[in-house]
Amino acid sequence: MNERLRNALAFFTRETGIMSGASLACGSGDRLETARDGAAAGERTIYDLASVTKLFTGLTIMSLKEDGLLDFRRPVSFYDPRFIHLNDVTVDDLTAFQLTIRTPERIDAGADREAGLQRLFAAAAEGRPEKRAYSDIPAMILKYVIEAAAGMPLYDCIKAKILDPAGMTETWARVPEDRKEDCESYDREYRIEKSRRYVRTGLKKGVPHDPKAALLQGDSGDLSGHAGLFSTIGDMVRFCRAILAGNIVGEAALREMAVNRTGRRLADGTYSQFLGCQCYLRHPDQYYSEIPAYMGSRAFGIGGFTGNHVSMDPERGIFTVLLGNRVRGRLTVVIPEEGKTLADYGLEEDGRGRVRWEDGTEVLSSVNYVHQKDEHLHRAVAEVLGLEEVSIR
Repeated sequence: MNERLRNALAFFTRETGIMSGASLACGSGDRLETARDGAAAGERTIYDLASVTKLFTGLTIMSLKEDGLLDFRRPVSFYDPRFIHLNDVTVDDLTAFQLTIRTPERIDAGADREAGLQRLFAAAAEGRPEKRAYSDIPAMILKYVIEAAAGMPLYDCIKAKILDPAGMTETWARVPEDRKEDCESYDREYRIEKSRRYVRTGLKKGVPHDPKAALLQGDSGDLSGHAGLFSTIGDMVRFCRAILAGNIVGEAALREMAVNRTGRRLADGTYSQFLGCQCYLRHPDQYYSEIPAYMGSRAFGIGGFTGNHVSMDPERGIFTVLLGNRVRGRLTVVIPEEGKTLADYGLEEDGRGRVRWEDGTEVLSSVNYVHQKDEHLHRAVAEVLGLEEVSIR
Protein backbone atom coordinates (compact mmCIF):
# COMPACT_ATOMS: atom_id res chain seq x y z
CA MET A 1 0.00 0.00 0.00
CA ASN A 2 1.30 3.44 -0.94
CA GLU A 3 1.23 5.71 2.12
CA ARG A 4 1.11 8.94 0.11
CA LEU A 5 -2.04 7.73 -1.62
CA ARG A 6 -3.50 6.44 1.64
CA ASN A 7 -3.01 9.86 3.18
CA ALA A 8 -4.82 11.36 0.20
CA LEU A 9 -7.76 9.04 0.78
CA ALA A 10 -7.75 10.00 4.45
CA PHE A 11 -8.93 13.48 3.47
CA PHE A 12 -12.14 11.92 2.17
CA THR A 13 -12.57 9.33 4.91
CA ARG A 14 -11.09 10.42 8.24
CA GLU A 15 -10.58 14.19 7.87
CA THR A 16 -13.89 15.23 6.31
CA GLY A 17 -16.08 12.14 6.43
CA ILE A 18 -17.05 12.67 2.79
CA MET A 19 -16.73 8.91 2.29
CA SER A 20 -17.15 5.99 4.63
CA GLY A 21 -14.43 4.11 2.77
CA ALA A 22 -12.48 4.19 -0.49
CA SER A 23 -10.06 2.17 -2.61
CA LEU A 24 -7.59 3.70 -5.06
CA ALA A 25 -5.40 2.24 -7.80
CA CYS A 26 -3.27 3.98 -10.40
CA GLY A 27 -0.39 3.15 -12.70
CA SER A 28 0.36 1.69 -16.08
CA GLY A 29 0.81 -1.69 -17.72
CA ASP A 30 3.91 -2.52 -15.65
CA ARG A 31 3.35 -0.41 -12.54
CA LEU A 32 0.59 -0.45 -9.94
CA GLU A 33 0.18 1.73 -6.86
CA THR A 34 -2.73 1.10 -4.51
CA ALA A 35 -4.24 2.39 -1.29
CA ARG A 36 -7.43 2.04 0.70
CA ASP A 37 -8.90 3.65 3.78
CA GLY A 38 -12.02 3.11 5.82
CA ALA A 39 -13.27 0.10 7.74
CA ALA A 40 -15.22 -1.38 4.81
CA ALA A 41 -12.57 -0.92 2.11
CA GLY A 42 -10.83 -4.20 1.24
CA GLU A 43 -9.75 -6.31 -1.69
CA ARG A 44 -13.08 -8.15 -1.71
CA THR A 45 -15.23 -5.03 -1.25
CA ILE A 46 -17.81 -4.75 -4.02
CA TYR A 47 -18.79 -1.25 -5.08
CA ASP A 48 -21.78 -0.01 -7.07
CA LEU A 49 -20.10 1.43 -10.17
CA ALA A 50 -23.10 3.70 -10.92
CA SER A 51 -22.42 5.74 -14.09
CA VAL A 52 -19.04 4.09 -14.65
CA THR A 53 -21.28 1.44 -16.23
CA LYS A 54 -21.54 3.81 -19.21
CA LEU A 55 -17.88 3.15 -20.05
CA PHE A 56 -18.73 -0.53 -20.46
CA THR A 57 -21.72 0.38 -22.62
CA GLY A 58 -19.63 2.71 -24.78
CA LEU A 59 -16.82 0.20 -25.27
CA THR A 60 -19.34 -2.51 -26.17
CA ILE A 61 -20.89 -0.20 -28.76
CA MET A 62 -17.44 0.44 -30.26
CA SER A 63 -16.63 -3.28 -30.29
CA LEU A 64 -19.86 -4.13 -32.12
CA LYS A 65 -19.05 -1.41 -34.64
CA GLU A 66 -15.59 -2.94 -35.16
CA ASP A 67 -17.25 -6.31 -35.78
CA GLY A 68 -19.56 -4.82 -38.39
CA LEU A 69 -22.63 -5.71 -36.33
CA LEU A 70 -23.69 -2.15 -35.60
CA ASP A 71 -24.11 0.77 -38.01
CA PHE A 72 -23.91 4.11 -36.20
CA ARG A 73 -25.75 5.79 -39.09
CA ARG A 74 -28.94 3.78 -38.66
CA PRO A 75 -31.82 5.11 -36.57
CA VAL A 76 -32.50 3.69 -33.14
CA SER A 77 -35.87 2.38 -34.29
CA PHE A 78 -34.14 0.19 -36.89
CA TYR A 79 -32.68 -1.86 -34.03
CA ASP A 80 -35.70 -1.66 -31.73
CA PRO A 81 -39.05 -0.52 -33.20
CA ARG A 82 -40.47 0.06 -29.71
CA PHE A 83 -38.73 3.45 -29.76
CA ILE A 84 -41.46 4.89 -31.93
CA HIS A 85 -40.32 8.52 -31.57
CA LEU A 86 -36.67 7.88 -32.47
CA ASN A 87 -37.05 7.21 -36.20
CA ASP A 88 -34.78 10.18 -37.01
CA VAL A 89 -32.31 9.70 -34.15
CA THR A 90 -29.22 7.70 -35.06
CA VAL A 91 -27.10 5.42 -32.91
CA ASP A 92 -24.31 7.99 -33.31
CA ASP A 93 -26.59 10.73 -31.95
CA LEU A 94 -27.10 8.73 -28.76
CA THR A 95 -23.55 7.49 -28.38
CA ALA A 96 -22.05 10.98 -28.51
CA PHE A 97 -24.77 12.95 -26.65
CA GLN A 98 -25.76 14.89 -29.75
CA LEU A 99 -29.40 15.37 -28.81
CA THR A 100 -31.45 16.03 -25.70
CA ILE A 101 -33.59 12.94 -25.20
CA ARG A 102 -36.48 13.10 -22.74
CA THR A 103 -39.14 10.74 -21.52
CA PRO A 104 -42.73 11.96 -21.06
CA GLU A 105 -42.51 11.33 -17.30
CA ARG A 106 -39.72 10.41 -14.90
CA ILE A 107 -38.80 6.76 -15.31
CA ASP A 108 -38.11 6.20 -11.61
CA ALA A 109 -41.52 7.65 -10.73
CA GLY A 110 -43.21 4.73 -12.46
CA ALA A 111 -45.22 2.35 -10.32
CA ASP A 112 -43.23 -0.67 -11.45
CA ARG A 113 -40.73 -1.93 -14.01
CA GLU A 114 -43.29 -2.15 -16.80
CA ALA A 115 -44.41 1.44 -16.25
CA GLY A 116 -40.81 2.59 -16.29
CA LEU A 117 -40.12 0.75 -19.55
CA GLN A 118 -43.20 2.28 -21.19
CA ARG A 119 -41.84 5.72 -20.37
CA LEU A 120 -38.40 4.83 -21.73
CA PHE A 121 -39.81 3.49 -25.01
CA ALA A 122 -41.75 6.77 -25.37
CA ALA A 123 -38.53 8.84 -25.29
CA ALA A 124 -38.23 11.59 -27.89
CA ALA A 125 -35.62 14.11 -29.04
CA GLU A 126 -35.93 17.77 -28.06
CA GLY A 127 -33.13 19.42 -30.03
CA ARG A 128 -29.44 19.86 -29.36
CA PRO A 129 -28.21 20.67 -25.85
CA GLU A 130 -26.57 24.05 -25.31
CA LYS A 131 -24.28 23.63 -22.30
CA ARG A 132 -25.02 20.39 -20.47
CA ALA A 133 -25.26 17.39 -22.81
CA TYR A 134 -24.62 14.55 -20.34
CA SER A 135 -27.65 12.37 -19.62
CA ASP A 136 -28.54 8.83 -18.54
CA ILE A 137 -31.25 8.35 -21.16
CA PRO A 138 -29.01 7.69 -24.21
CA ALA A 139 -27.21 4.82 -22.44
CA MET A 140 -30.52 3.40 -21.27
CA ILE A 141 -31.68 3.28 -24.89
CA LEU A 142 -28.34 1.97 -26.18
CA LYS A 143 -28.90 -1.13 -24.04
CA TYR A 144 -31.64 -2.20 -26.43
CA VAL A 145 -29.63 -1.25 -29.51
CA ILE A 146 -26.77 -3.45 -28.28
CA GLU A 147 -29.07 -6.35 -27.47
CA ALA A 148 -30.65 -6.24 -30.93
CA ALA A 149 -27.30 -5.95 -32.74
CA ALA A 150 -25.56 -8.63 -30.65
CA GLY A 151 -28.52 -10.98 -30.24
CA MET A 152 -27.96 -11.34 -26.51
CA PRO A 153 -28.65 -9.49 -23.23
CA LEU A 154 -26.45 -6.48 -22.49
CA TYR A 155 -24.61 -8.08 -19.58
CA ASP A 156 -23.83 -11.21 -21.63
CA CYS A 157 -22.46 -9.01 -24.40
CA ILE A 158 -20.32 -7.02 -21.95
CA LYS A 159 -19.07 -10.28 -20.47
CA ALA A 160 -18.08 -11.60 -23.91
CA LYS A 161 -16.57 -8.31 -25.12
CA ILE A 162 -14.94 -6.99 -21.94
CA LEU A 163 -15.09 -9.07 -18.78
CA ASP A 164 -13.80 -12.36 -20.16
CA PRO A 165 -10.99 -10.87 -22.31
CA ALA A 166 -9.87 -8.75 -19.35
CA GLY A 167 -10.03 -11.62 -16.85
CA MET A 168 -12.65 -9.83 -14.75
CA THR A 169 -14.34 -12.42 -12.54
CA GLU A 170 -15.68 -10.02 -9.89
CA THR A 171 -17.88 -7.73 -11.96
CA TRP A 172 -21.61 -8.43 -12.09
CA ALA A 173 -25.05 -7.07 -12.89
CA ARG A 174 -26.37 -9.58 -10.38
CA VAL A 175 -24.04 -10.10 -7.45
CA PRO A 176 -23.88 -13.77 -6.36
CA GLU A 177 -25.66 -14.49 -3.10
CA ASP A 178 -22.45 -15.62 -1.41
CA ARG A 179 -20.82 -12.24 -2.22
CA LYS A 180 -23.61 -9.84 -1.27
CA GLU A 181 -22.15 -9.36 2.20
CA ASP A 182 -19.07 -7.92 0.47
CA CYS A 183 -21.23 -5.24 -1.20
CA GLU A 184 -21.06 -1.70 0.08
CA SER A 185 -24.31 -0.40 1.55
CA TYR A 186 -25.67 2.84 0.10
CA ASP A 187 -28.63 3.09 2.47
CA ARG A 188 -29.86 6.21 4.28
CA GLU A 189 -28.95 8.83 1.70
CA TYR A 190 -29.92 12.37 2.70
CA ARG A 191 -31.00 15.02 0.18
CA ILE A 192 -32.10 18.65 0.28
CA GLU A 193 -33.90 19.87 -2.82
CA LYS A 194 -34.97 23.45 -2.18
CA SER A 195 -37.69 23.27 0.49
CA ARG A 196 -37.88 19.47 0.40
CA ARG A 197 -35.78 17.30 2.70
CA TYR A 198 -35.90 13.53 2.48
CA VAL A 199 -33.97 10.36 3.23
CA ARG A 200 -33.72 7.38 0.88
CA THR A 201 -33.97 4.26 3.01
CA GLY A 202 -34.37 0.54 2.42
CA LEU A 203 -31.67 0.35 -0.27
CA LYS A 204 -30.55 -3.28 -0.39
CA LYS A 205 -27.03 -4.50 -1.02
CA GLY A 206 -26.53 -5.60 -4.60
CA VAL A 207 -29.36 -3.43 -5.94
CA PRO A 208 -28.25 -0.36 -7.92
CA HIS A 209 -28.33 2.88 -6.00
CA ASP A 210 -29.47 4.77 -9.12
CA PRO A 211 -33.29 5.05 -8.86
CA LYS A 212 -33.90 4.32 -12.55
CA ALA A 213 -31.66 1.25 -12.55
CA ALA A 214 -33.18 0.16 -9.24
CA LEU A 215 -36.64 0.17 -10.82
CA LEU A 216 -35.74 -1.41 -14.17
CA GLN A 217 -32.95 -3.75 -13.07
CA GLY A 218 -33.39 -4.34 -9.37
CA ASP A 219 -31.57 -7.55 -8.47
CA SER A 220 -32.69 -9.36 -11.65
CA GLY A 221 -29.37 -9.05 -13.48
CA ASP A 222 -31.07 -7.44 -16.50
CA LEU A 223 -28.41 -4.74 -16.75
CA SER A 224 -29.34 -1.15 -17.54
CA GLY A 225 -27.04 0.73 -19.92
CA HIS A 226 -26.39 3.74 -17.69
CA ALA A 227 -25.81 2.15 -14.26
CA GLY A 228 -26.06 -1.24 -12.60
CA LEU A 229 -22.65 -2.92 -12.63
CA PHE A 230 -20.88 -3.89 -9.39
CA SER A 231 -17.14 -4.50 -9.16
CA THR A 232 -13.99 -4.65 -7.02
CA ILE A 233 -10.86 -2.52 -7.20
CA GLY A 234 -8.87 -5.48 -8.53
CA ASP A 235 -11.26 -6.06 -11.40
CA MET A 236 -11.28 -2.39 -12.32
CA VAL A 237 -7.48 -2.46 -12.57
CA ARG A 238 -7.82 -5.39 -14.96
CA PHE A 239 -10.39 -3.38 -16.89
CA CYS A 240 -8.08 -0.41 -17.38
CA ARG A 241 -5.04 -2.49 -18.23
CA ALA A 242 -6.95 -4.53 -20.80
CA ILE A 243 -8.15 -1.36 -22.51
CA LEU A 244 -4.70 0.23 -22.53
CA ALA A 245 -3.20 -3.01 -23.90
CA GLY A 246 -5.66 -2.97 -26.82
CA ASN A 247 -7.35 -6.19 -25.70
CA ILE A 248 -10.89 -4.77 -25.71
CA VAL A 249 -11.05 -2.54 -28.79
CA GLY A 250 -8.43 -1.37 -31.25
CA GLU A 251 -6.52 1.90 -31.30
CA ALA A 252 -8.86 3.47 -33.86
CA ALA A 253 -11.87 2.77 -31.65
CA LEU A 254 -10.13 4.27 -28.61
CA ARG A 255 -9.35 7.37 -30.64
CA GLU A 256 -12.97 7.62 -31.74
CA MET A 257 -14.17 7.29 -28.15
CA ALA A 258 -12.10 10.33 -27.19
CA VAL A 259 -13.19 12.63 -30.03
CA ASN A 260 -14.83 15.75 -28.59
CA ARG A 261 -18.39 15.85 -29.89
CA THR A 262 -20.03 18.39 -27.57
CA GLY A 263 -17.47 20.80 -26.12
CA ARG A 264 -17.19 24.36 -27.38
CA ARG A 265 -16.72 27.89 -26.13
CA LEU A 266 -20.01 29.68 -25.55
CA ALA A 267 -20.92 33.31 -26.11
CA ASP A 268 -20.51 34.15 -22.42
CA GLY A 269 -16.93 32.84 -22.42
CA THR A 270 -17.70 29.60 -20.60
CA TYR A 271 -17.60 26.13 -22.13
CA SER A 272 -20.13 23.41 -22.69
CA GLN A 273 -19.35 19.88 -21.47
CA PHE A 274 -16.66 17.96 -23.35
CA LEU A 275 -17.99 14.48 -24.07
CA GLY A 276 -17.02 11.57 -26.29
CA CYS A 277 -18.53 8.11 -26.65
CA GLN A 278 -20.45 7.69 -23.37
CA CYS A 279 -17.54 9.28 -21.54
CA TYR A 280 -16.02 12.57 -20.43
CA LEU A 281 -12.96 14.21 -22.02
CA ARG A 282 -10.57 16.86 -20.71
CA HIS A 283 -12.31 20.18 -20.17
CA PRO A 284 -10.45 23.47 -20.79
CA ASP A 285 -11.46 24.63 -17.31
CA GLN A 286 -9.95 22.02 -15.00
CA TYR A 287 -12.50 22.78 -12.28
CA TYR A 288 -15.15 21.19 -14.49
CA SER A 289 -12.97 18.37 -15.81
CA GLU A 290 -13.65 14.78 -14.80
CA ILE A 291 -10.29 13.90 -16.39
CA PRO A 292 -7.21 14.77 -14.29
CA ALA A 293 -4.72 17.38 -15.47
CA TYR A 294 -1.93 14.79 -15.85
CA MET A 295 -3.83 13.16 -18.72
CA GLY A 296 -3.97 14.53 -22.26
CA SER A 297 -6.43 15.17 -25.06
CA ARG A 298 -6.82 11.47 -25.90
CA ALA A 299 -7.76 10.58 -22.32
CA PHE A 300 -11.29 9.61 -21.38
CA GLY A 301 -13.17 8.55 -18.29
CA ILE A 302 -16.22 9.03 -16.13
CA GLY A 303 -17.35 9.38 -12.54
CA GLY A 304 -20.05 7.57 -10.64
CA PHE A 305 -22.50 9.28 -8.27
CA THR A 306 -21.82 6.78 -5.49
CA GLY A 307 -18.19 7.96 -5.21
CA ASN A 308 -16.26 6.50 -8.14
CA HIS A 309 -13.83 7.73 -10.77
CA VAL A 310 -12.16 5.97 -13.72
CA SER A 311 -9.87 7.68 -16.21
CA MET A 312 -7.21 6.48 -18.61
CA ASP A 313 -4.89 7.93 -21.20
CA PRO A 314 -4.05 5.47 -24.01
CA GLU A 315 -1.36 7.79 -25.33
CA ARG A 316 0.54 7.88 -22.03
CA GLY A 317 -0.52 4.38 -20.97
CA ILE A 318 -1.75 5.43 -17.52
CA PHE A 319 -4.95 5.00 -15.51
CA THR A 320 -6.56 6.01 -12.22
CA VAL A 321 -9.42 4.26 -10.44
CA LEU A 322 -11.20 5.43 -7.30
CA LEU A 323 -14.01 3.34 -5.83
CA GLY A 324 -15.67 4.85 -2.80
CA ASN A 325 -18.90 5.25 -0.87
CA ARG A 326 -20.06 8.83 -0.43
CA VAL A 327 -23.73 7.88 -0.04
CA ARG A 328 -24.33 5.81 3.07
CA GLY A 329 -25.50 8.09 5.86
CA ARG A 330 -24.35 11.15 3.91
CA LEU A 331 -25.96 14.29 2.58
CA THR A 332 -25.27 13.91 -1.14
CA VAL A 333 -27.26 16.72 -2.79
CA VAL A 334 -28.21 20.26 -1.84
CA ILE A 335 -30.21 22.33 -4.29
CA PRO A 336 -30.50 25.62 -2.41
CA GLU A 337 -33.68 27.60 -2.27
CA GLU A 338 -33.62 30.84 -4.24
CA GLY A 339 -31.31 33.38 -2.66
CA LYS A 340 -29.57 30.83 -0.44
CA THR A 341 -26.09 29.33 -0.54
CA LEU A 342 -24.57 26.21 1.00
CA ALA A 343 -23.57 28.34 4.00
CA ASP A 344 -27.26 28.81 4.82
CA TYR A 345 -27.42 25.05 5.38
CA GLY A 346 -24.38 25.04 7.65
CA LEU A 347 -21.89 23.84 5.03
CA GLU A 348 -18.56 25.16 3.86
CA GLU A 349 -18.41 26.89 0.48
CA ASP A 350 -16.96 23.71 -1.06
CA GLY A 351 -19.75 21.51 0.33
CA ARG A 352 -17.97 20.00 3.31
CA GLY A 353 -19.41 19.94 6.80
CA ARG A 354 -22.45 18.66 8.69
CA VAL A 355 -26.14 19.39 8.57
CA ARG A 356 -28.51 18.90 11.49
CA TRP A 357 -31.59 16.95 10.38
CA GLU A 358 -35.06 17.46 11.83
CA ASP A 359 -34.63 14.51 14.18
CA GLY A 360 -31.40 15.98 15.55
CA THR A 361 -29.09 13.70 13.55
CA GLU A 362 -25.78 15.28 12.53
CA VAL A 363 -25.35 14.28 8.88
CA LEU A 364 -21.95 14.44 7.17
CA SER A 365 -21.94 16.09 3.75
CA SER A 366 -20.45 14.78 0.50
CA VAL A 367 -21.98 17.60 -1.55
CA ASN A 368 -19.77 18.70 -4.46
CA TYR A 369 -17.16 16.09 -3.56
CA VAL A 370 -16.12 15.85 -7.23
CA HIS A 371 -14.46 19.24 -6.96
CA GLN A 372 -12.22 17.95 -4.17
CA LYS A 373 -10.60 15.28 -6.32
CA ASP A 374 -8.00 17.38 -8.13
CA GLU A 375 -6.62 18.94 -4.96
CA HIS A 376 -6.80 15.97 -2.63
CA LEU A 377 -6.60 12.91 -4.90
CA HIS A 378 -5.12 13.59 -8.32
CA ARG A 379 -2.32 15.74 -6.94
CA ALA A 380 -1.15 12.75 -4.91
CA VAL A 381 -1.46 10.41 -7.91
CA ALA A 382 0.63 12.79 -10.03
CA GLU A 383 3.32 12.96 -7.34
CA VAL A 384 3.47 9.19 -6.88
CA LEU A 385 3.61 8.44 -10.61
CA GLY A 386 5.87 11.40 -11.40
CA LEU A 387 3.43 13.00 -13.84
CA GLU A 388 3.33 16.62 -15.00
CA GLU A 389 0.26 18.56 -16.04
CA VAL A 390 -0.56 18.17 -19.72
CA SER A 391 -1.68 21.29 -21.58
CA ILE A 392 -4.61 20.76 -23.93
CA ARG A 393 -5.02 24.36 -25.12
